[in-house]
Parts: sequence; C-alpha cells; structure tokens
Amino acid sequence: MKILIQNGSLVLPDGVKKGDVLIEGGKIAALLDSGSKVGDAEIVDAKGLLVSPGLIDLHSHLREPGFEYKETIATGTRAAAKGGFTSVCCMANTKPVNDNAAVTELIKLKAKREGVVRVYPIGAATKGLKGEELTEMGELQESGVVAVSDDGRSIVDANRMRLVLTYAAHFNLPVVTHPEDLNLTNNGAMNEGYWSTVLGLSGITRAAEETIIARDCHLAALTGARLHVAHVSTAGGADIVRLYKAKGAKITAETTPHYLYATDDWVDGYDPSTRVNPPLRTKDDVTALIAALKDGTIDCIATDHAPHHFDDKNLEYALASTGISGFETALGVCWTALVAPGHMTGEQLLSKMTSAPAELFSLPGGVIAEGGVADITIIDPSEEWVVDSSLFLSKGKNTPFNGKKLTGNVVRTFVGGERVYERGV
Repeated sequence: MKILIQNGSLVLPDGVKKGDVLIEGGKIAALLDSGSKVGDAEIVDAKGLLVSPGLIDLHSHLREPGFEYKETIATGTRAAAKGGFTSVCCMANTKPVNDNAAVTELIKLKAKREGVVRVYPIGAATKGLKGEELTEMGELQESGVVAVSDDGRSIVDANRMRLVLTYAAHFNLPVVTHPEDLNLTNNGAMNEGYWSTVLGLSGITRAAEETIIARDCHLAALTGARLHVAHVSTAGGADIVRLYKAKGAKITAETTPHYLYATDDWVDGYDPSTRVNPPLRTKDDVTALIAALKDGTIDCIATDHAPHHFDDKNLEYALASTGISGFETALGVCWTALVAPGHMTGEQLLSKMTSAPAELFSLPGGVIAEGGVADITIIDPSEEWVVDSSLFLSKGKNTPFNGKKLTGNVVRTFVGGERVYERGV
C-alpha cells in the first residue's frame, strides 16, 4: 500500500522544505514537490504541519518483564507512539534483570508481537545490577542490546566501573552511566537548597551527581571507552561533560524534558509526581542545561519514561517512588520550554530527538531520506493543549505536568510505513 503525505513542511537534513513524502513497502520511496499526484496512494494531508523523522528515545523503562502492573511493552509502546516516538531504548532494571541473552530475546519477541514501535533493549553492565560481576557483553550484543547500563543504580566501585568501560570498549558498546553517589544522596527527597529548607524535606546535593559524572568521564578518557551520561540535571554536570569532551574523550550526554522546564519550587505542595531521580533542580540549572543543549555539550533529549502504579506514588513525599511517565508529554514540554520562548528553532529541537540519538546508538531512522525507513512523526507546532494524565495510554499516570498548558502536539505517527497513532482515532 502506498501512502502520500502531502503539503507538509518536511524536516530534512539540509533544512525544512515544503514537499510530499511517498511511502511504499515500509520505506520512503520518494520525496516529491508539494501537491504531487500518485495513483493508488492513500492521501494524508499535512498542510500547516511539520513532517519530522520519528522521535527516538535512548532512555526509557518499559517495566516488562516483572513489573507489568506499572507498564507493559504493549502499553508503553502505544504511549510512545502517541508521543511521536518510533524507536525507544529500554533499560535493564526489569525482573528478571536483562543481564543475559534470554531476557533480551524475550523483550524483543514481546515487542515484535505486542509492541507498535521499535524497541531496542539496553543490557545490564553487571549481573543483577549489583555492581559486582560483569555481564557477558558480547553475548548481550549478539542478542540485540545497543548499550549496557546499570541504570537506576550507580556502579559504586570505581575499579569495577573501569573494568565495565574496558570490557564494553572491546565491543564498541556505549556504557550509560547513572550518576548518583548514594553516600551523598543520603536518602534525600529533593534538591538541596532553599526549597528543601522551606518545605522541611531532606535535600540531595548536586555533588552526588557531579562527582560520579567526573569520575566516569575520567575513567572513559583513561580507557578510551564510549560513555553516555544519563539525565544530566545540573549546571556543574554539564560543565564536566563539556570539559571532557574538549579533552577528546568519547563522552555523550542526555538530559530530559522535565529538567528543561520544571524546577524544585514545583515541589511546593508536596505533589509526589514531582519526585524524580535526580531531583528537579533550580532555574539556574535549567538555563545552563538549555545552553549546554544549544552548544552541543548535551547531545540529545531522552525521556527517562518511568511509569509507576498509583499506589507507588500516592504516598508521603519522601516515600513515593521516583520517576515521571514521560512519553506522552515529551514533545509538548520541550516545544514549550525551548521553541516557544525562542531558545531553539523547531528544527534544532527535533534534531536532538531524532538524528542525534540515532547517531549516538547507531539506530536506523532519525532522518527523512529516500530509501530510508518510513518512521515519521507529523506535528502541529502551534497547537495548544492541556495535559490530562487520565487520557494517557501508559499505565503510569504520574506526571507533574498534569493540567499544564503546552504548545506543540503529535498528530500522527508512522513506523515502517504503518500508522501506529492518529490523534482522535
């Protein structure tokens, strides 16, 4: 079946241009002038809309296997499609942990049978995420993982982290570090500062994040390994990444939509949906992260989609699980935080959510080009909408953006030429 996306503004590698996209056999068959006629093609009118490469998320939690009460591959991938994502990388903190080929293959099989977007597993760096015995990374790579990580936990022992990086380098696998020194977080509940004092909540120093970023960047420089720094939330963390990039180390980094928009004063009122790890920081940190995103210090935006059951969040603030259900608000939050105020153009933002992550983890997609996979997201950049978490397709309704007005929304999502999401359908 042929699909012709007509009259849209195409987000192409060399800029935004008016035109049409012909999809056939799961591929982009041709890029045509606006208003082209193609026999037997289903017409999709994209007038006034952006036709973007499908969004790619390098950091998410699909929870399956083991935590299906929080999320499943079926529900998570449908939420991702609604958010405009055509590819998602899922972390290894499942039950059992994805530390062997059997679990990786299970995730891939479930994704093929029940998912609607491309799913790329990230394998554990150490067995059971215990930070001790290294996993069989070669076996994991052969089974389909695109990176390794003990995300959710930092590898405490520095020598162990050095060995992880050294071993992963043999397979050219990126190591995704979760930068958190638990000796410094000290069971804190939110960012250490003015608001933690006012609210009477135990604070988490930014040094807990920054010391591990510095350690792991130094070890990556020492070993020559590829290090990807997850969810950078502080100005100091961005500065460290910038420093080691300048030294020539193979460092890449991500931040998330919530660290580009929400701040620690949102915790006023003790809404547990604002509890996230690392915690929401200050306005100065948001400003610094935006600057780091613009200058290339931070390479991409990832969601860190972390859905939770209502009972895990409906607790006293310090006892609530950390995390935000992020697939369905990511584009709107980023457009509102970055494009609407003029910090970035829409094209620049989309590159941080499409071509950049594709390149970092060597994934297909990320660009609209003839012969490429037909993973496409159609966006209304001017639509204003109010977040209603009760309408989320994700099982996780935990979001601090509920009730917030955002600008920029997804209209349709195609994966391999198949329509996997259409607003209102």
